[in-house]
Amino acid sequence: MDHYHADLFADWDRFAAFRTPKIAAVGGYALGGGCELAMMCDIVFAARSAQFGQPEINLGTIPAAGGTQRLVKSVGKSKAMELVLSGSTITAEEAFNYGLVSKVVPLEDLDKETINLAENIANKSLPILILAKEAILRSFESTLSEGMINERRLFQSTFELEDRKEGMMAFLEKRSPKFKNN
Repeated sequence: MDHYHADLFADWDRFAAFRTPKIAAVGGYALGGGCELAMMCDIVFAARSAQFGQPEINLGTIPAAGGTQRLVKSVGKSKAMELVLSGSTITAEEAFNYGLVSKVVPLEDLDKETINLAENIANKSLPILILAKEAILRSFESTLSEGMINERRLFQSTFELEDRKEGMMAFLEKRSPKFKNN
């Protein structure tokens, strides 16, 4: 019973809880823990050759790092049931069609596409990114009306940030903002 008492997934939970944006670039097989790790990311890019699945059932066990929870939120109950209960895999295109992946590209373009997006995001205000991510993630845990209240609370909190003031001024002056992450 040591496996029951040990917190085997503490590191996984810490990774999932990162407040900054996380992007996965999947170039091959993302099965079991690999699929769960990808689902812990905020955005998932995949090469056309990528495969996704939760095959733990074939090993006499079930996913344990969020595979039964995050998969439902990504692809819906019926598809999650099919994947988890059958242990089958899906292609990158299928993963895109089900909402598990946000973009599918040729393998040779995967790193470039992922880095381009990461650089685009990195040019934004970090405090604002964290607030936007919080608002989106909260939508999974609340009703629409609760989510709207939270979104507006977070929006109003941006008015205290220098980056918001810089962003608005840059817009009015028709220039790129120079965020200082405060």
